[in-house]
Amino acid sequence: MRMPVEYLLVPIAFLTSTLTGVIGMGGGVLLLACMPGLLPVAAIFPLHAATQLASNATRALFGWREIQWSIVAPVALGAALGAVLGGSVYGSLNLHWLPAIVGVLILLITWVPLPSLPGAGRWSLVLLGLYQTGLGMLAGATGPLGAAVLARRNPRRDWVVVNTGVYMVISHVFRLFAFTAIGFSFAGWWPLLLALITAVSVGSWVGTRLRHSVPQMDFRRWFRLLVSLLALRMIALPLLGD
Repeated sequence: MRMPVEYLLVPIAFLTSTLTGVIGMGGGVLLLACMPGLLPVAAIFPLHAATQLASNATRALFGWREIQWSIVAPVALGAALGAVLGGSVYGSLNLHWLPAIVGVLILLITWVPLPSLPGAGRWSLVLLGLYQTGLGMLAGATGPLGAAVLARRNPRRDWVVVNTGVYMVISHVFRLFAFTAIGFSFAGWWPLLLALITAVSVGSWVGTRLRHSVPQMDFRRWFRLLVSLLALRMIALPLLGD
């Protein structure tokens, strides 16, 4: 019996989670960019959010000593509002064009300088939760801004990687609530979702172990090129399907 094509995402999920475990970001964008064409459009964002929840939760768990618990409440406050606002916009989108919209947003996030959230206090974390969850409902993967905000608080890679995982967990939890409220059902997807969650959990463990042996380097050029090619593929999919 032939394996369903969507299971090609399982090894991709492992590799992208390993990448994020090493450098703290990038894996979610890569995974999202690989999903169109392998999943129905309506399932892309909900399954991506559930998978990334597991990836970020395990990464934070494996580095729990680095967690700064004071960021949780303000990020959650912003994320709750972002889920409501983003969910209302997502519910009105034409899903046929969603891959193209996401591809354009990924190109913007990858190449356009990120806005600087004001201050380094609690309100910057509230704004981060709002932005991360609200735009995440529409773009799926918006991690680089949050990493930039946290790096201003503590530039150590281990601290940034783990606490990026913490605020992303909060964002994905609220996004899953929003997708469920909109009407998406995860029941028919549980075998694939279980495989993806297992893959990203193992990837987080591998990435955490590799992080201490991989030197901190500027990977951005090659990462941007790869993500841009995948984003252009996403933009082309609705056009080729017409």
